[in-house]
Amino acid sequence: MMKINTILFVLALGIFGITTTEFGVIGILPEIASVFAISIDKAGWLLSSFAIIVAVFGPFSVMALSSFNRKKVLAFSLLVFAICNILSALATTFSFLLIVRMIPAFFHPVYWSIALTVAVENTEPNQSSKAVSTLFSGLTLTTVFGIPLATLLVDVLNWQFSFLVLAIINIVSFIGLLIYLPSINTPHIKAKHSPISILRKPVLWIHIILVFFMITAMYSTYAYMADFLKSVTNMNGKEISCMLFLFGITGVIGNRLAGKYMSRHPYQTTLVFIITLIGVHLLLFAFGSYFVPMIVIVGIWGLVHTGGFLISNVNIASSVTGAQEFVNSIFTSCGNAAVTAGSIAGGYWIVHFGIQKVIWLSILFLLLSLFVVFIKKVFYSQQQ
Repeated sequence: MMKINTILFVLALGIFGITTTEFGVIGILPEIASVFAISIDKAGWLLSSFAIIVAVFGPFSVMALSSFNRKKVLAFSLLVFAICNILSALATTFSFLLIVRMIPAFFHPVYWSIALTVAVENTEPNQSSKAVSTLFSGLTLTTVFGIPLATLLVDVLNWQFSFLVLAIINIVSFIGLLIYLPSINTPHIKAKHSPISILRKPVLWIHIILVFFMITAMYSTYAYMADFLKSVTNMNGKEISCMLFLFGITGVIGNRLAGKYMSRHPYQTTLVFIITLIGVHLLLFAFGSYFVPMIVIVGIWGLVHTGGFLISNVNIASSVTGAQEFVNSIFTSCGNAAVTAGSIAGGYWIVHFGIQKVIWLSILFLLLSLFVVFIKKVFYSQQQ
């Protein structure tokens, strides 16, 4: 019998490494722009190109590697991340840095999809959401420690050292997988549903649209959280760092709660998440300029916001049975597409209407999410 808790934590450490590789660059973009003498929006392609590759090629990457031993694919993915982070630290031109940042993006959805599938397949059905929440703790830790750590290393040492530390994290995860994860071959079972037949299911598309609106809403404002706290709340750098840390800490709790209640009441939990997040954004708009209330609001924001990815994953993963790795890759692609859409839409909104009013863009997407939840309810009632 596998020691599932150990395996989950090892897989979560790998997720921490790959997601910090993706998002940790946020804190070092100004330094990279300065070093390579480029504009900040051009430096931003280090983040957006990664997300676009995941969004576009995710399902295809998973399908291409689906016949290989799962343990070997997971380990190889982490090795690619480690090598590319080392090469990033050695980059002498922005073009080279951009290319080596793009390579691991093809393996990001592969690791996520297989890790989620392994977690679900090796736990009891009524405990699967809790297992998934353990994996998502790796993403939460990226918010708590990963991004602040990468930013701190730039201030204390240099941007190259940030990439080297990420490489070390990936190597530790790689070794952990080799030691603790048993060999897992892909089951040779005749697939009940081909990828094409899965994509023809209306319920899957309802969930994809729901998840896209939810995550777009989350990142329309969250992507500009530091700027909001600086411009609207008038916080300084240290205070903003403390708020980011608070956001992440309460997010750990929110992630666990989401996992607990999605196992029992998925529809109600999704509904409560959307309505509560609307309430949080209304509070941000009403009290955003007040220092003390914002401390409380940021804590509540992190508590609610962070469970969104887990809730999104469970909604898509529960849409169909069979070919779970392919379905999980759809979630990863959809999530990254939504992160990109939210960031772009939020930036456009801020330029035209101001940073404080970006709140209304998130609320708009959340209201669209509520509408899709209603459509989903009607769809299910017709199916029964």
